[in-house]
Amino acid sequence: MNAPDGLDGLDGDRRDLVAAAWRHVTGDRLRELLRGLVDIPSPTGGERPLAEHIAATLTAAGVTAAVQPLDDRQANAWGRLRGDGGGPDLMLYAPIDTLTTGREDEDVPWIGPALRPDMRPAARVEGDLVTGLGAGNPKGHAACVLMAAEAVHRAGLPLAGDLLVAFGSGGMPANAAPGAGRRNVGQGVGCSYLLEQGLWADFAVIAKPGWTVCWEEVGLAWFEVVVHGVHTYAGSRHRLPYENAVARAGEVAVRLERWFAGYAERHTEGTVAPQGVVAAIEGGWPYRAAVTPAVCRLLVDLRLSPRTTPMEAKREFGAAIEEIRAELPGAPVTFEMVLAVPGTASDPGGWVAREAVAAWEAAEGRPHEVALGNSGATDANILRGRGVPTVRIGMPKIAGLDFSLGMNTADVREMERLTRLLVRVAVNTVTRSRTEVGI
Repeated sequence: MNAPDGLDGLDGDRRDLVAAAWRHVTGDRLRELLRGLVDIPSPTGGERPLAEHIAATLTAAGVTAAVQPLDDRQANAWGRLRGDGGGPDLMLYAPIDTLTTGREDEDVPWIGPALRPDMRPAARVEGDLVTGLGAGNPKGHAACVLMAAEAVHRAGLPLAGDLLVAFGSGGMPANAAPGAGRRNVGQGVGCSYLLEQGLWADFAVIAKPGWTVCWEEVGLAWFEVVVHGVHTYAGSRHRLPYENAVARAGEVAVRLERWFAGYAERHTEGTVAPQGVVAAIEGGWPYRAAVTPAVCRLLVDLRLSPRTTPMEAKREFGAAIEEIRAELPGAPVTFEMVLAVPGTASDPGGWVAREAVAAWEAAEGRPHEVALGNSGATDANILRGRGVPTVRIGMPKIAGLDFSLGMNTADVREMERLTRLLVRVAVNTVTRSRTEVGI
């Protein structure tokens, strides 16, 4: 049996157009692009140097591009290939901030006892594998979007609609670190700003991990749980009222971890299986072990199905806290929802979903496999939430790697496959009239 050529389902003219753009997609160029991205640190809130590099790279390739600052440290980048105005506009999107910073003082010991080479913003190339902080997620995917724009431009294709490529800051589920000048640096802030400032499209494809087409994904809500106790002294424990907020917080955390399993089971539907975690604990004076604190705080991340609103999740979480209070009398427990990004879904029968699935099937030579049980959130929620039909697709995770190494490793062969898919979806969209795509 012949290997699939990735062009099946296209008409004759568009087969030629896609093939012409594919000739400019090479592993060597993808490797070069990725090395350039990895070598520039881009922690959440500090992406401006990388955004400037991306805009300069697009400009050097002949693509109209610009940096879009949010402040002096944070910025987006975007590029545009203009059509004649008669067709739909498509956005290929990738975030550019890394989940961790690559700095010892910030990441250690929470990421491990020391930073491994893959946890640092310095690319290492070993054959088809590139490692370095964020090499797989998000920078390998951003490199594919960059390569797609270059390839379509260099092929000189006649476009009806605009092809917009956008690279958003603040894409990670993170708030600013203590002491930062601006608090709203993550949770899709860059993507939201792109749209607010007019960088809009009729459809969008976000490049994020997972070799499958996703048209829905979870949102998230964060809760701060406060366990109250009595501030007292170790030397007086046996003589004074004693309610240790730290010890009780541990009991609360264990009960929440048990509750998450039932929550996930109740809300598993469609393609999602929303999870929850107790992510952090804060309480007491690390330099004053002789006394107990009056409060201990827990931070919870609870994922939300597209069919569960933040308020519904808040009430369900509140009922869980009530049950924990009943099990732990004498230890007041309070909570607040401190962040919420709703889950979203696009029509799987809409143009962009159909075309992405068709491109996947043409690349694989078999029916599309829908991935189930997903609990990851991306900026696709920002795009869909503003009304832009959006699908997500990316590279498969490399088997046998731990979480961090998987984030920090990219296979150039998979990058090439993803780029070809992005090019096909883009060309088959922006060379059509708006009527043909249902607008």
